[in-house]
Amino acid sequence: MGYLLGIMTLICCNIIVVIGLSLLTGFTGIFSFGHAAYMAIGAYSAAILTTKLGVPFVLALIVAVMIAALAGRLIGIPTLKLVGDYFAIAMLGLGETVRLLLDNGGKLTGGARGFGNIPGKTAFPIAFVIMVFSVIVMRNIIGSRYGRCFLAIREDELAAECCGIDTYGLKKTSLTISAAFGGLGGALFAHYITYIQPIMFDMAKSTEIAAAVVFGGLGSLSGSIIASIILIGIPEVLRPLYQWRLVFYGLLLVGTIVLRPQGLMGGREFTIQGLKNAAQWVQEKIPGRGKGEKR
Repeated sequence: MGYLLGIMTLICCNIIVVIGLSLLTGFTGIFSFGHAAYMAIGAYSAAILTTKLGVPFVLALIVAVMIAALAGRLIGIPTLKLVGDYFAIAMLGLGETVRLLLDNGGKLTGGARGFGNIPGKTAFPIAFVIMVFSVIVMRNIIGSRYGRCFLAIREDELAAECCGIDTYGLKKTSLTISAAFGGLGGALFAHYITYIQPIMFDMAKSTEIAAAVVFGGLGSLSGSIIASIILIGIPEVLRPLYQWRLVFYGLLLVGTIVLRPQGLMGGREFTIQGLKNAAQWVQEKIPGRGKGEKR
């Protein structure tokens, strides 16, 4: 049970980071392959605050989120002027830059040896509650006027700008919010693992986060959540197979891209009405319960 709760806690932390990138990539149309950098900023900020400065856990989470958001804002000022693949390449360089800075951070970050003795404050109930709260906040952001502007930028940035939308300013806002969620997920992750290293936030981690967004379906918050559960859960279920589990992991991603390139949800969301319609469809397929049939 402890092992299962541990996996579920990691899934909750991962969901928070993935829905943050989903706002930037899935709803604003800006691809980023360096999102682990914000996760690292949040993780190390919270760890330093609680371990070396004795700051309470809740306050450390808030400060870590603010630092990650500020980093996203400052980084977005020069990089969001880039278009297309150039921004993705810039974010890739950002991820490696942050990792190298942490590698050479000396006593402050622990360097390549890592940062230990972090208080284990992230229990599953705490991670789950914060994850649910984060999903609700993100759902409200997407459904707000800002969310509609983000979607307009994704569909056609030039047309959105012609309609009076401040595309550059809103892209900075999207990156700031996305970075804040990444910092929150990283801070929770650090206080669950209790030991972090820069290598944990390398390019492979950024690729894993981006893969979850694409795998779930661009523009689908529900898809990002489902993909996070699958992509974290599948390797753990297949852990007894050792290296073969990575083969199955890769086959799962490739199969999804080939068979369903739009992702699992394809831009759709789970809704109460949608679940009712699905239940009704299943009921109609049961022999003796279809329309016009009598029991």
